[in-house]
Amino acid sequence: MLARPRRSVLYMPGSNAKALAKAATLPADAFILDLEDSVAPDAKEIARAQVIEAVKGDFGGREIVIRVNGPHTPWGTDDLIAAAAAGPDAILLPKVDGPGEIMLAARVMRENGAPERTRIWAMMETPNAILNAGQIAAVSADPASRLAVMVMGLNDLAKETRAKLTPGRPTMLAWLANCIVAARAHEIDVIDGVYNDIKDLDGFRAECRQGREMGLDGKTLIHPSQIDICNDAFAPSAAEVDGARAIIDAFALPENAGKGVIQLNGKMVELLHADMARRTLAIAEAIEAMSKVAA
Repeated sequence: MLARPRRSVLYMPGSNAKALAKAATLPADAFILDLEDSVAPDAKEIARAQVIEAVKGDFGGREIVIRVNGPHTPWGTDDLIAAAAAGPDAILLPKVDGPGEIMLAARVMRENGAPERTRIWAMMETPNAILNAGQIAAVSADPASRLAVMVMGLNDLAKETRAKLTPGRPTMLAWLANCIVAARAHEIDVIDGVYNDIKDLDGFRAECRQGREMGLDGKTLIHPSQIDICNDAFAPSAAEVDGARAIIDAFALPENAGKGVIQLNGKMVELLHADMARRTLAIAEAIEAMSKVAA
């Protein structure tokens, strides 16, 4: 089973050359080199040039994503064309409302030389995105769509819906769950939104734990100080890895051949638990391999 860790996904402002240069030294699983919200209008073109140059660097096997401006802005089309030609691991589309925007961006990428490995990530940050989450995720079944990941944008959702973003996120849980179910139905990843209070590490840790328990694959970050906590929260624990190995080993025993249900340590274990165990091991092994490359 192939698995790519996306525990910690750090936004890096494209206009900040020092931050871009520092990215390769940070232990995040992925970096979003941002041309959108974190870049002032008068710095958009400079940021684009810096990001396109930064993509050429060595990030130790971590995933590199360019977030472009939307097609409704003066910079969106040029951003998408330049990002496609640069060939990052993925291009993050902001404010996606429906599946048509995914397919249109994929066509522009194809026409402008994007390598086949360059995927599309979609920001889920508008009311229409939440309403259309299933349709958006479903286009991943078409290889031409390139869709691989949905990214939650809860700050924008709070703005658009007037809902309060409070500790525990009670106003957002239904929207998060809707996107998680859509992603799982169509076998793509879904990444949690950012935590705004950089100094509140306990609150951040609690929100990471909540996201992991809900089934999210990782979390977007706004500061390097959040990386280690996030990596720990979304990584399989040693106990989970040991438990996964025990399940796989048990099903491999001759006496359990062909069985759909077995008993292990006094508990009923089904084949679905073996599938979950294989993914747990795949993620743990991928994390270990990536840490060796980065070192």
